[in-house]
Amino acid sequence: MERQQPYWQDVLVTLRQIIRATDLHSKRMMKICGLTIPQVMVLRAINELQNVTVRRISNHVSLSQATVTTILNRLEQRQLMERRRSTTDKRVVNTVLTDSGREIIANAPDLLQEEFIRQFEEMPVWEKTQMLSSLQRVATMMHAEKIDASPFLDVAAVVPPENEQKTA
Repeated sequence: MERQQPYWQDVLVTLRQIIRATDLHSKRMMKICGLTIPQVMVLRAINELQNVTVRRISNHVSLSQATVTTILNRLEQRQLMERRRSTTDKRVVNTVLTDSGREIIANAPDLLQEEFIRQFEEMPVWEKTQMLSSLQRVATMMHAEKIDASPFLDVAAVVPPENEQKTA
């Protein structure tokens, strides 16, 4: 039996489905809690790390300190978190959630990558390696291997640095 369409079409459709899934999840997150996925990630990091600096948040969510600072500015405007100067070292500014911030993250849906990670970790090592290798090859074929990207799935988070402030 002869194949109806070339394999590359199926690959491109599958890539589009992945892009679409991340886009739809971003829209769902925005509709449910009024925040972007990077904003939810930062709120969750503050909640997990407690009384935390920008640098630690940045490392935890794999976003630049500049992007995290922009996100914190927006979250602070919405009174979802506060910045507090350390009592022991006045140069250090820590971030804490407000009650409103805790409520938002309690009601936010799971991030798309959480289910992916759960299923991926259940796969045998050979399959994980094969998937990684195939995806790295696709990235190379699309000249995307040098694009800086967070390990978190969000279309808005993967923007060129010159546009970061507009979407963070």
